[in-house]
Amino acid sequence: MAELGYDGKVAIITGAGGGLGRQHALLLASRGALLVINDLGGAVDGTGSDKGAAERMVDEIKGLGGEAVADTNSVATPEGGAAIVQTALDAFGRVDIVVNNAGILRDKAFTNMSPELMNPVFDVHLKGAFHVTQPAFVKMREQGYGRIVSTSSAAGLFGNFGQTNYGAAKMGLVGFTRVLAVEGAKYNIKANAIAPLALTRMTESIMGPLGDKLDPALVSPVVAYLASEECAVSGEVYSVGGGRVARIFVGETKGFFDPALSPEHVRDHLDEIRDEQGYAVPANLAEETALFLPSFK
Repeated sequence: MAELGYDGKVAIITGAGGGLGRQHALLLASRGALLVINDLGGAVDGTGSDKGAAERMVDEIKGLGGEAVADTNSVATPEGGAAIVQTALDAFGRVDIVVNNAGILRDKAFTNMSPELMNPVFDVHLKGAFHVTQPAFVKMREQGYGRIVSTSSAAGLFGNFGQTNYGAAKMGLVGFTRVLAVEGAKYNIKANAIAPLALTRMTESIMGPLGDKLDPALVSPVVAYLASEECAVSGEVYSVGGGRVARIFVGETKGFFDPALSPEHVRDHLDEIRDEQGYAVPANLAEETALFLPSFK
């Protein structure tokens, strides 16, 4: 089978100094991509920094025959995001791929959640993706090509105790991805997201024996496909881990209709409202709105 390649394509990967980002970078670099390795080098909770993390990754890629530059700007501010994209433009003259991978954790039960725990998580995961992707998106529109891969999580899609901040940010990235797919369609810009399951420093304390089967390198092939010129999908979310890949989607049931809808109707027809048989999977807001039309005839 023909191998996917990235010769001449410029990829920004945030949080690429270790874990999942490191594996994404190694795979793309091995296939000819020109890399911007962004990493602030902070702790899991986002505190501190080690600007050598990005440089060490660049040295590793160059030692393997690839080409990369380091960037240590923070994704958490508009200025940092713009600077990351400028690093790509200064080094390589363009940007074709953005992989939003940078992340931190500040877990706490909801009753104990505070702004000090919530805001930094939003700043890195959700706002960070916005800050980096927006200036890159402008360049992608100009050149008529782009690929954006953002990192969501099952914690947002399905819920997980103690992660209201993280889960909300990660589900926000799904909405972010869906809108980018709509806005980028006519410019050949495709945006997708992954919900990875892998053994990294952010998950090592909770994986247990399962961690042995969850090599981060087994997530990167999905990212590489979604970042490729041959990517055939946009606006989609993929669960990936340990060699398994599955699509996660938002569906809508056929539902119940009554023009005189009352609270009692909802109570009495709840099973029908919730019945998952014959569901639809709208691709955008217009398609979801169209599901209402048969009821109004």
